[in-house]
Amino acid sequence: MKRNKPPFRADHVGSLLRTPALKEARAKQAGGEITAEQLTKVEDTEIDKVIAKQAEVGLALATDGEFRRSWWHFDFLEGLDGVEGYDADHGIQFRGVETKPRAIRVASKIGFSGHPMIEHFTFLKEHTRATAKMTIPAPSVLHFRGGRAGISRQIYPDLDEFFSDLANAYRQAVHAFADAGCRYLQLDDTVWAYLCSPEQRELARQRGDDPTRLPEIYARVINDAIKGRPDGMVITTHVCRGNFRSTWVSEGGYEPVAETLLGTVDYDGYFLEYDSDRAGGFEPLRFLPKGNKVVVLGLITSKSGALEKKDDIKRRIDEATRYVSLEQCCLSPQCGFASTEEGNVLTEDEQWAKLRLVVELATEVWGAA
Repeated sequence: MKRNKPPFRADHVGSLLRTPALKEARAKQAGGEITAEQLTKVEDTEIDKVIAKQAEVGLALATDGEFRRSWWHFDFLEGLDGVEGYDADHGIQFRGVETKPRAIRVASKIGFSGHPMIEHFTFLKEHTRATAKMTIPAPSVLHFRGGRAGISRQIYPDLDEFFSDLANAYRQAVHAFADAGCRYLQLDDTVWAYLCSPEQRELARQRGDDPTRLPEIYARVINDAIKGRPDGMVITTHVCRGNFRSTWVSEGGYEPVAETLLGTVDYDGYFLEYDSDRAGGFEPLRFLPKGNKVVVLGLITSKSGALEKKDDIKRRIDEATRYVSLEQCCLSPQCGFASTEEGNVLTEDEQWAKLRLVVELATEVWGAA
């Protein structure tokens, strides 16, 4: 049951803990002690190391660990035409902790006229023999993060035009990555999980949005964004409940959005969090159409260093196969290890032990990683 294309039986979401050398260099560059060019050289060196480490633990893919970013989403979104970042009054509130006070807003027409992450991907592809995987936030994140209040009414009095421009910009981005040789692209997305949370749905209402309409809108925008991708280009998504310093934002099973997300959005694979009771049961997987789509079961937590027991994970996989065939399943950690540069609360050794465990389990369950 080996898979020769992504998602692989043993996979991972994307981000990795920033190394001490990288953290030190970023701090020095922020303080004016080294130049941006000197920081890039350190990034190159550290990315080479984690590429090699991913191969060492047996993964068939490689990411750059998102080492050139501070945030999983803002760094990409701020690179789109019309989007600007700013220092907010407060950060994003997680359970008991808050991020740095950063936010984004739409100040002019959304567009795509190139992006530094294309070069980031090119470096990755040129430095690995594995399948190079690129991760960017989904277009839905740009809308949901600030809602109507985060989009200039002067520029976009009608949100239909905003969503059309957003889909078009992303479609250009997808093709730019494809032209650079990317055949494994992932759109990371907190929105679908947030729409399963009564608390987050209420916050959306307070921002002026109707959460009952959003799944249909987001499905249309995402499908418009990824249509026409080249043959052989796999596009997946990761559905996240929030991941900052080992904490989270939303709770609730996938049932409210599963039929739309799994059945009508044209992704090839879905990385779904299943490492805690916050994710609910596997029943929503019944909406995954039979065929080529794949669900990547996030059964290994990235939020702590404690290593799971193999038998426990195998039992969970068996539970999932009551609703979806084993052939349409893969395995990964439930999220990245460092959605922001601060990273989760575990060590690098614990991180690599988790990824090695994913490979070992995939080999034992499917016969190959």
